[in-house]
Amino acid sequence: MTPDIDAIHKALANPVRRDILGWLREPQLHFCDQEFPLEHGVCAGKIDELCGLSQSTVSAHLAALQRAGLVTSKRVGQWVFFKRNEPVIQAFLEHMNAKL
Repeated sequence: MTPDIDAIHKALANPVRRDILGWLREPQLHFCDQEFPLEHGVCAGKIDELCGLSQSTVSAHLAALQRAGLVTSKRVGQWVFFKRNEPVIQAFLEHMNAKL
């Protein structure tokens, strides 16, 4: 798997996106009040609440993370759940370790 290094750097350039990835790393700590099992991922609405930003702004951040391949999404009914894409994150880290 070859991650899009430039897209990932662009996505990680924003501190809100880095925060979101950090929260998704340990969802049980940051989203313990979610009604749905965390195995599905974290509901976009819960991420909105924690960010304290408008829904449209958080959606744009999640879309940037998804375009870079750093998160995946799953729709269940009317809700969308997000999870970290660990294989892409690991490939990015390995690339950075090898190249820098």
